Amino acid sequence: MRFGHPDLLFLVFLFLHIGGAIVAFGPTFTFPIIGAMGGREPQFANFAARISGAIEHRLVVPLAIFVGLTGVGLIWTSHRDIFRNTWLLVAIVLYVIALSVAIFVVTPLNRQLVGATAGPPPTLPAEAYQGSGKAGPPPHIAGLVKRSQRVGMILALLLVSILLLMVFKPTL
Repeated sequence: MRFGHPDLLFLVFLFLHIGGAIVAFGPTFTFPIIGAMGGREPQFANFAARISGAIEHRLVVPLAIFVGLTGVGLIWTSHRDIFRNTWLLVAIVLYVIALSVAIFVVTPLNRQLVGATAGPPPTLPAEAYQGSGKAGPPPHIAGLVKRSQRVGMILALLLVSILLLMVFKPTL
């Protein structure tokens, strides 16, 4: 059997790296959908927060670490000098930032949201929402949701930026 690359170990790392990235980061694009559905049906808000947290804790973060390790394997087997490949160095820095944000910001934020939504769904009268005309979550839950949405957008932007760097390998 012939392979498109002479180094089989490189191909194994590449397969694991790409496959790990798909499985790790693909589900993160469902978090806004899960969150919106939990917001529309407050009785399921806690479940939505718990399922998002479980996906992050059991799938996304462990596989994100795995993707980083297979990336190190790719660098090692390709004998790439990361300091001569600026695109790779920038992607690594963005990856470390994204992983740190996921572990140290998103995880505690999700725990707070799970705790805040535990029990029966609380609502306030419409007048508590400055004339919005509709009832919604209490301000402390709304604040957590907004923060979670902002951080999620930042992580999505980091992820797409890393993907662009990995695919196009621009000279910077």
